[in-house]
Amino acid sequence: MYEIYLERLAFIVAMSQIAAGVALLNGIATAVGQGNIIASAIEAMARQPESSGSVRSTMFIGLAMAETSGIYGLVVALLLLFANPVIPVFERLAAPLLSLAG
Repeated sequence: MYEIYLERLAFIVAMSQIAAGVALLNGIATAVGQGNIIASAIEAMARQPESSGSVRSTMFIGLAMAETSGIYGLVVALLLLFANPVIPVFERLAAPLLSLAG
């Protein structure tokens, strides 16, 4: 019975590590999005230099908003790796089964 518990716990940890990797892929999308924001802003400033002030401020707001999605992905990955909320629930559900097994 204890072997089954360890196998299922190992499966949960492995899936959490895969999910953390997927969450970190958010950083790639964030970098691509920020590159698109900067490219569009430079193009807009080249076309209309008189509006470069407002374009620049809008660009920085867009960059800040795009960066927060990358930070959220990092936070989710760190939570899954170091403070996994699924493991205590699994242990609480499996504790009666382990006590029955002896």
